Amino acid sequence: MDLGNLHQAHVRQLLQEVTDALEKRGFSALVVHSGTPLKRTDVDDQYWSLRPTPHFQHWLPLAEPGCLLILVPGRKPVLVRPKPQSFWEAPASPETDHFWDSFEVTESGPTLPAGRVAFVGDDAAAAAALKIADVNPPALVRALDALRVYKTPYEVECLAEANRRAARGLHLAFLGATRQDDAETPYKNIVALGKHAATLHHVSYAKRAEPAQSLLVDAGACFAGYCSDITRTWVKGAGAAASAFAQLVAGVEAMQQRLCGQVRVGMPYEQLHDESHRQVADILREAGISRLPADELVSRGITRAFYPHGLGHSLGLQCHDVGCALRPPREDNPFLRNTTEIAPRQVFTIEPGLYFIEALLAPLRKSPDVDWKLVDALAAFGGIRIEDDVVVQDRGIRNLTREVLPVGGGTAQAGTVS
Repeated sequence: MDLGNLHQAHVRQLLQEVTDALEKRGFSALVVHSGTPLKRTDVDDQYWSLRPTPHFQHWLPLAEPGCLLILVPGRKPVLVRPKPQSFWEAPASPETDHFWDSFEVTESGPTLPAGRVAFVGDDAAAAAALKIADVNPPALVRALDALRVYKTPYEVECLAEANRRAARGLHLAFLGATRQDDAETPYKNIVALGKHAATLHHVSYAKRAEPAQSLLVDAGACFAGYCSDITRTWVKGAGAAASAFAQLVAGVEAMQQRLCGQVRVGMPYEQLHDESHRQVADILREAGISRLPADELVSRGITRAFYPHGLGHSLGLQCHDVGCALRPPREDNPFLRNTTEIAPRQVFTIEPGLYFIEALLAPLRKSPDVDWKLVDALAAFGGIRIEDDVVVQDRGIRNLTREVLPVGGGTAQAGTVS
């Protein structure tokens, strides 16, 4: 892929769409700020690594503070890239150089056009210095967020590369294989052994490796600012409980692939989420966890005790990207992050799960319709999640994750999971 040409086409399309958004809201130009480093605490002088504002990253993968992007309809975008003033730390060089030709690059202060100018960014002082009064106008920001829902070919290629990188390793090995450290990954890797897999975002690692029979890894990598988000679950060992958990892993893997195959243009994403609960009910029945009819397991909220989160979320410059939840989900789906009608060029995750979380199961403990002896035996394995990143096409999807990591989870063949 020629990223340079793809990026130039990406910028041309963005400029056309932003021009329309500005004209509709009475603005003559837009200034986007790259971001300002945040102090770790107010009592020392250490700063977090800069995560550029996503509105800036939408245009270029440059993680340097204090940069300005000046967008004027009909003109080539101007990138103001001031020389670093700090001699304590220097920003890392950009990972690639495919994007420079898309901009007029300057170190000097910007000359803004006449008329009403909007400023988008986290540094109000920078806006004041430029004498811009319209800072983060809500209607314009919502319009810019909406542009991120539909990906250009350049963005899809960046997301595909992020998936390729994420397929190469696991935590410390993962960080070395992907050539990224924690500050550069989309989120801190979730590496959960045994019962810790029941904590959806488990990052409180123990200091010693311990024997375990299950492993859940939720990890991603970045390329040019774009994220991947991949989860796999494995089980090893013999015995009735391990065999039963392996059956659940196989069931969730098969379900996840069925759900990917059911993605259709025009379908509400929440409808696919509802279907995932019906399929979780079938898995609970097949494993012997409950003999209730599937529709009753859903209607009584039992599936939500085993599967509390949403089926997936929008993916792009942020791991949980915005723009796909402009309306709230139904009350019984409080954690669903995607409520759009599925459309071409959307990128989102499909990540059903099944967990043994005591805080959620406790209210059901008096129910005779659940095999609590089996549940207690499986609780030591924590839980299961299988997650892929998919691009919606006119017909079906492109699964960016299965292109590089075809196996969704399963049984470890040998060795100790630790």
